[in-house]
Amino acid sequence: MGLFKSIFAKVKEGLAKTRQQFIGGLRTILSGKQLSPELLDQLHARLIQADVGVKASDELIKDLRAGWERGEITTGDQALGFLKDQLGRYWPDEDRRVHFAPPGSDGKKTPTVILVCGINGAGKTTSIAKIAKSMRDEGRSVMLAACDTFRAAAVEQLEIWSGRLGVEVIKGKQGGDPAAVAFDAAEAALSRGIDVLIVDTAGRLHTQDHLMRQLTKIKSVIAKKIPGAPHEVILVLDATTGQNALNQAKAFTEATQVTGIFLAKLDGTARGGIVVAIREALNIPVKFIGVGETPDDVEPFEPAKFVEAMFAE
Repeated sequence: MGLFKSIFAKVKEGLAKTRQQFIGGLRTILSGKQLSPELLDQLHARLIQADVGVKASDELIKDLRAGWERGEITTGDQALGFLKDQLGRYWPDEDRRVHFAPPGSDGKKTPTVILVCGINGAGKTTSIAKIAKSMRDEGRSVMLAACDTFRAAAVEQLEIWSGRLGVEVIKGKQGGDPAAVAFDAAEAALSRGIDVLIVDTAGRLHTQDHLMRQLTKIKSVIAKKIPGAPHEVILVLDATTGQNALNQAKAFTEATQVTGIFLAKLDGTARGGIVVAIREALNIPVKFIGVGETPDDVEPFEPAKFVEAMFAE
């Protein structure tokens, strides 16, 4: 993946809680033991507790049980290796790249618009900062649009990050029309030849229909100004919320076409298995994972390396 440099050590460090509690728990259950129906039941419960998801857990245990009944997998250690292998193969070969805008019909550069959404507390503002810094590190010019006009603190946070990162932020009046700010930002990005425009949106609850409609309006306004935009709609989910994150994702996809997920705060949870549940429940690729609190703590989601980091000793 071209946007970020994947650093295995950073992912491994970010998954420390998942590795110690989830994978460590699996090793405690399985290591040095013979497989049995009771042991398989314990393993099934542990997978669900780690937010792997009921369906995925059922399938994994079904396949593991079949291997045990055929005599191919007889020990807990072999079962652990089987789980690692199966999880490593669990994700299809799908496009996890960031899609950049093609040049306009006149050959001129068109700003790539990344619309970022998610509920309050999911880590949206920090995730925007991480994406912005990564884009800048790749040599691209970046502009931010502060379209969460409902909370002064949201605009202030984005301004703080823009100052630290050295990128411009377009904002409006508190309580003003978020779509108007989005329009102004799109116009500014076009006139100034900006490479990437990252649009923040209100940290709306997925149960608030009027706010979800505002998100749809922002997307429509941007598309009128920059044909083909937004080129990415990134939904930020808090990994620590487990299965509730899936409910949020389903609601957001009804309001706008989410193209990728930024799974934030993976370093703060032992339930890294939520990545598996997202794969099972949603046809949306996880594109970014947050593995720390600084703007550098973002990585592309690469399934094989993710699983390897989870099971590393």
